[in-house]
Amino acid sequence: MSPVDPGPGNAGSGSQTLAVIRFSALGDVAMTVPVLLAFYEHYPDCRIVLCTRPRFAPLFETIPNVSVLPAHLETVHKGFPGLMTFNKALKSKNPDKILDLHYVLRTRILRLLNGLNTTPFLVLDKGKKMKKMLTRTQNKVWQKLPHTTDRYAAVFKEAGHPLILRDSHILGPREISSPPLKELVDGQVLVGIAPFASYEGKIYDLGLLEEVVSWLDSRNTCKILCFGYGEKEQKQGEIWEERYQNCINLIGNYDFSEELNVISQLDLMISMDSGNGHLSAIFGVPTLTIWGITHPYLGFGPFAQPDENSLLADRDQFPLIPTSVYGNRCPEGYEKAINTVPVTAIKGRIEAILGW
Repeated sequence: MSPVDPGPGNAGSGSQTLAVIRFSALGDVAMTVPVLLAFYEHYPDCRIVLCTRPRFAPLFETIPNVSVLPAHLETVHKGFPGLMTFNKALKSKNPDKILDLHYVLRTRILRLLNGLNTTPFLVLDKGKKMKKMLTRTQNKVWQKLPHTTDRYAAVFKEAGHPLILRDSHILGPREISSPPLKELVDGQVLVGIAPFASYEGKIYDLGLLEEVVSWLDSRNTCKILCFGYGEKEQKQGEIWEERYQNCINLIGNYDFSEELNVISQLDLMISMDSGNGHLSAIFGVPTLTIWGITHPYLGFGPFAQPDENSLLADRDQFPLIPTSVYGNRCPEGYEKAINTVPVTAIKGRIEAILGW
């Protein structure tokens, strides 16, 4: 990550409480972790109240001085009345400053609700103009944009808390708590695989990916652990678990906290441009990502991973890549652009990472 100038250091920071808002999505929430770790390193006497969805709370349980204020956005905090309720809960924490790392309609409303008091409210610069120039179909401005973690750090700097992000700002390994699972994977080389993403143009052909799974299984040197979410993804994991002796499906079988425990102990994660790649990266796990119609130049690559761990679709064949920031816009004929990443390239990178 590019360093953020720490300026004069932590002089005068005192023991302030900062409220940090990042409601979703999983990958974006995960990328707050290195920033919060860097913040604690620079300002150990300060406290963070993190406003996020309750299911993400296990991500932050080991970070000192961070507490989670859960946002139940589908129930008690839904709509304008719900945001008023949430704002009361936020104000009860008496934050000295509020940092909006999300900057969407909900957080803009919260900013308006806080407009009557004197609490500083700092907002994220998403770099929308440059992202639009990189994703447009005509006259793309081809340049690498700041990483999302650097954008988050810039909000802290604006709030008077400059910091430097380092590759070492990652979480440590966690203990696997499920005795049967622990016994199954103990002492093994562990390779995670997350085959799915939120949009079709970001999902590698399952048949091609199964060639990788079959190859890994045939080596008998590792356990292959399937990660994902939802019924469709669980079914795919079960199919591979049944077909391959060394494959274990975790999808739908363990809660998020236990999945994090397992991810933290992986030797390698293979992921699309999706949340699981961000989760493994914040634990310092080598993370191999396969990219389709999105591109790491937009600033959403897994934290502190080398460029060679990002395998990219062929832009000579598909020059409109990246077609959008999140992959929600896919031009006709680009649905399978991701499949121009050769299976041999995936295998070769796996061998390089694992030292085979």
